[in-house]
Amino acid sequence: MNLIKYILILFATGYWLLATGYAQTIDEQKLVRDGNKKYKEKKFAEAEKNYLNALGKQSSSYRGAFNLGDSYYKQGKYKEASEQFESLAARKSSDDTLSKVYHNLGNSYLKQKEFEKAINAYKNALKKNDADDETRYNLAYSQRMLKQQQEQKKQQKKDQDKKEQDKKDDKNQDKKDDKNKDKKKDDKKDQQQQSQNISKEDAQRLLEAMNNDEKKLRDKMNEKKVRVAKTQIEKDW
Repeated sequence: MNLIKYILILFATGYWLLATGYAQTIDEQKLVRDGNKKYKEKKFAEAEKNYLNALGKQSSSYRGAFNLGDSYYKQGKYKEASEQFESLAARKSSDDTLSKVYHNLGNSYLKQKEFEKAINAYKNALKKNDADDETRYNLAYSQRMLKQQQEQKKQQKKDQDKKEQDKKDDKNQDKKDDKNKDKKKDDKKDQQQQSQNISKEDAQRLLEAMNNDEKKLRDKMNEKKVRVAKTQIEKDW
């Protein structure tokens, strides 16, 4: 909560930072003042236009460039804000001014969840002004968020690896099951082929056995008929 509050306060007062000490043209100065007025009224898009126009009049306007970065930030244009402050950080200025540039740069990266870049920006801000407790707080917060982000990515990778391994295991199991099914089919087919592929000798023996059984059955039936006939003859007598 303190972090957000500080960011708002810093950006709300940031444009007063460079009110004096820089060469200005009359047109540029007026446009910056108009931009500051719109900024205070929270009309950040209109303020942005004023600052851009001021830079059109005087491209080297540090104050216009700084406040333009502020207006980007307020509109949620964090990428544009970070690019603006990166450009300002590369220019020569006082340590006090650069400490604020780096602080705002850190805030812009923080909003984009680019915690490593935010950390570097805050560290640079502290090099210019090591007494800034708010920057130190934001640095600690970014470091904590970076650690959390890294742990989250690590867990996500672990979960993804497990998911891929499970998928691989399932695929291997399916292949194994298919292989077993194919083996059973082959075994059954072999059995059928074995039963069908009776040798000529076996077929002959089987036929002879069947013929013998049939002959025995006929002999039995004939013998039974003879006995019946004999009995009937004896009765006639």
